[in-house]
Amino acid sequence: MASDAKNRPVYVISVAAELVDMHPQTLRLYERKGLIRPGRSSGKTRLYSERDIEHLREIRRLTQELGVNLAGVEEVMRLQYELDDLQDQFEGEIERLESELQDRIHQERALPSGDPASLDPIDRPVYVISIAAQLVDMHPQTLRLYERKGLIRPGRSSGKTRLYSERDIEHLREIRRLTQELGVNLAGVEEIMRLRHELDGARYHMEGAIERIQHDLTDRMTQWRALPVGETEPGQDDGTEDAALELPIRPGPARSRGGQ
Repeated sequence: MASDAKNRPVYVISVAAELVDMHPQTLRLYERKGLIRPGRSSGKTRLYSERDIEHLREIRRLTQELGVNLAGVEEVMRLQYELDDLQDQFEGEIERLESELQDRIHQERALPSGDPASLDPIDRPVYVISIAAQLVDMHPQTLRLYERKGLIRPGRSSGKTRLYSERDIEHLREIRRLTQELGVNLAGVEEIMRLRHELDGARYHMEGAIERIQHDLTDRMTQWRALPVGETEPGQDDGTEDAALELPIRPGPARSRGGQ
């Protein structure tokens, strides 16, 4: 997998520091803070991957270009690691399903015969702005400001009235925590909420894609069981041909990279 290559630890700390224009001691500090997670050689030498280099460049962009404080950077990188893990999980699940499909093609072909999920309730828009503002102890004008900044994305009724979901309420409470408890500036909050929206979308996309593949797997098994012994499915020469699946893999996070 492509993610395996990006995760392969190859750079010693001096090379990694040079690649991102930082002092090696800065990389050690970021590791202690949990912002990066370098691997280790058999001799316990730190080794950094391409993904670590990407993360270090992102940290530099947040701190130097956007002025985000360390608490805000920690939130951003925590979410970024969640996105990385989700992408790895997605790719692993796709590989597992492809393997299962091929196994069942060979096992089931000669045997005799024997809609995507609806909107998650947490995403259903139900609260008008006055109720949403009351639930999160904010002024309605503050919610409008956050919407203009892209921090929240309320739905609209047929009459264009703003309607907020439970997920919107969760996001608003998170914004309040970041600004009031952690002192993160608005630029940092924008980065964090952008990643939160991306993470939510990636999870929904992964679940939907896996469900579609599972449905496809079931449909194919049903069709093959219905075929007389010795016949092949139209469009296939024999049972050894790979079953092609169009897999909608999530694109990498669209963010600018300083120094690249």
